[in-house]
Amino acid sequence: MDVKRLLLLIPLAVLAYLLVIQWNQDYGPTDYDSTPEITQSSNSAPLPNAQSGNDDLAVPSTSAPDSAVGEGLAGDTESETSSRDFIAVTTDVLDVRIDPQGGDIVYAALPQHKMTLDTERNYVLLSDNATRSYVARSGLQLDGQASRIAFTPESTAYRLADDQDQLNVDLRADINGVEVIKRLTFKRDNYAVGVNYYIANNTDAPVSARFIGQLARDNSPDPSSGVALGMKSYIGAAYSTPDARYEKIDFEDIQNRNFENREAQGGWVAIIQHYFVSAWAPAQDQQNLYYVTTDSSGRNVVAFAGPTSNIAAEGEATLGATLYMGPKVQDYLEQVAPNLRLTVDYGWLWFIANPLFWLLDKIHDIVGNWGWSIVLLTVLVKAALFPLSAKAYKSMARMRKLGPEMQRLKEMYGDDRQKMSQEMMKFYQKEKINPLGGCLPIVIQMPVFIALYWMLLESVELRHAPFIFWIQDLSIKDPYFILPILMGVSMFVQQMLNPTPPDPMQAKIMKMLPIIFTFFFLWFPAGLVIYWVVNNIISVAQQYFITKRIEKDPSVGKGLRTK
Repeated sequence: MDVKRLLLLIPLAVLAYLLVIQWNQDYGPTDYDSTPEITQSSNSAPLPNAQSGNDDLAVPSTSAPDSAVGEGLAGDTESETSSRDFIAVTTDVLDVRIDPQGGDIVYAALPQHKMTLDTERNYVLLSDNATRSYVARSGLQLDGQASRIAFTPESTAYRLADDQDQLNVDLRADINGVEVIKRLTFKRDNYAVGVNYYIANNTDAPVSARFIGQLARDNSPDPSSGVALGMKSYIGAAYSTPDARYEKIDFEDIQNRNFENREAQGGWVAIIQHYFVSAWAPAQDQQNLYYVTTDSSGRNVVAFAGPTSNIAAEGEATLGATLYMGPKVQDYLEQVAPNLRLTVDYGWLWFIANPLFWLLDKIHDIVGNWGWSIVLLTVLVKAALFPLSAKAYKSMARMRKLGPEMQRLKEMYGDDRQKMSQEMMKFYQKEKINPLGGCLPIVIQMPVFIALYWMLLESVELRHAPFIFWIQDLSIKDPYFILPILMGVSMFVQQMLNPTPPDPMQAKIMKMLPIIFTFFFLWFPAGLVIYWVVNNIISVAQQYFITKRIEKDPSVGKGLRTK
């Protein structure tokens, strides 16, 4: 009996432990406001543009407007930007500001994603001010020297017209006879921006050129993981090469230069946060150098440098890459670069979460509501697990019906635990009872539950997605805690159908579980609680009918009555 109770409580303890771990990750203290000490590793390889006295791409000479921040935005961004001579570009999905000194994107807002559900303020992904510094830089290394090119724009304001599918923003400069045009290409309904340098060598000597793309971010908190959401996701850098499809680089590792420069064909670099990502994706058929560094402001920099191109006298060349700034939608990311969709990070149970999201997405294509899609997904998952669940419920129903006989054996051999265990095993074999059968539903659902948690946590599709009535955002907690309470009630009803544990302490623990789980679920995303409520309701229905059928089955306990 001790072994049976132990094995029964193990999955419950593991689940409780995982919930506590996730709780600490979601609600634990953050250290984003602190700035780690910047150290230079003595054995780190030299980085591009790290020449002594050359600030180059490390620090833009002009900062973004103070108003270019998402949380606590004050003033008119557009007017202040214009007064600072930044170039404003507006499309249907992007609202960006470009610094003509270097042609960097120092501000990027997403008109189709709002900061919060109850505001019309656009979500700001990139910005550079006293509160938060996060920019996308790109530049040229000409003849081994990288400098901030002072471009002259053709206009200071661009807007994608309704009859346009593409918008080109050209920045021009002449560097000692080398004509450079930096063209940023924006497309309708596309978060990917083409960044290309068109170089015309009008001198009588050859020159070399190299494209460099950088993402620089400080340690400020993720604006999409605030108190209103009650959760946080991974925030940091990542890169991909053919040998490493998806590898994370913590900001602490960047500060300590705990990353070896590496060359690879294709690949990408990115900075990831909850729901959104920025990434540089160079041409996949070229050899690139990937590296990390810090700039003079202490910002974390993840970057790549393309191959060096030699341009003959009177010759021309084109160097470029793709910059993605937007939501972590797998279909969008897959179009930019191979494996960029892996920035939608489902954790170590990705092999369960990925097919679950694929199925959820297909259901949504039919029903058009993410909440009902979760309900139907739950039904399908329960149907797939029903054969195993049915065996567990039958075993539990048999134990419930034969509970008085089990109690009689316990009282008869209570002083001789070895004899009682032997008689219990004979009893289980005779009545075809699996004493561990009741553990199966929880054991089976544990990985599915955790995979669903990460899947719903990472899926930007559920951000601000309504369900019905008071549930207007599936990615945050139920504002009235109705769903968690329904979950606790359904769990209590399901527990009433289970056999009462013979051990009084174990029985008390089991009675406390609905309260404990309800407390945990108070702050879980509504989408996840919907899954668990529907799952419990279906489980109660299944268990109820199986229990009633077993109770009416005359063959169960027949041997005891004829004994």
